[in-house]
Amino acid sequence: MSIYTRAGDSGKTKLGTGSPVPKSDPRVEAYGTVDELSSFVGLAVSTVQDEDLSQDLVWVQEKLFTVGAILAFPGRSDSGLGEVTAADVERLERGIDAMSAELPGLEGFILPGGTQQAALLHCARSISRRAERMVSRLNQEDYPAGKAILPFLNRLSDYLFCAARLVNHRQGNGDVLAGGTKK
Repeated sequence: MSIYTRAGDSGKTKLGTGSPVPKSDPRVEAYGTVDELSSFVGLAVSTVQDEDLSQDLVWVQEKLFTVGAILAFPGRSDSGLGEVTAADVERLERGIDAMSAELPGLEGFILPGGTQQAALLHCARSISRRAERMVSRLNQEDYPAGKAILPFLNRLSDYLFCAARLVNHRQGNGDVLAGGTKK
């Protein structure tokens, strides 16, 4: 079987349901951004040296795969796609709380960066924010996405922010505050 089909050469694609849509369709944009986010999380995983954080990030990728499937199959509610639940959001919150307990308090806006690992996590964080905006737009345009997807993406960006700070902190790099002050 060939990897290319030429079906998208005209600027159209099909949702998981088989419905043809332009590649610029908001739903395609949303699940494409979720795929990009998962790729950046995977890139971060390849550099992160903390095994627990690495395992959590792989779990995040699995949940993002589910988010993409749900977005690609509008109206389908069977469990064959998987689900994103309030328990998944709570798992991210517990991770945020655990990381925050180890970190110094924030004293201002920080510049993304530090170690390569933290910089990649910050990139994933910003893509998570974009995915969140896109899913929010879908919900406003009457293309509802699963109830817990928007809170999951919102918490995920916070989780990735804390993870980036934690990686920098554990490697002896403090936060760089906007304005050039290092903490």
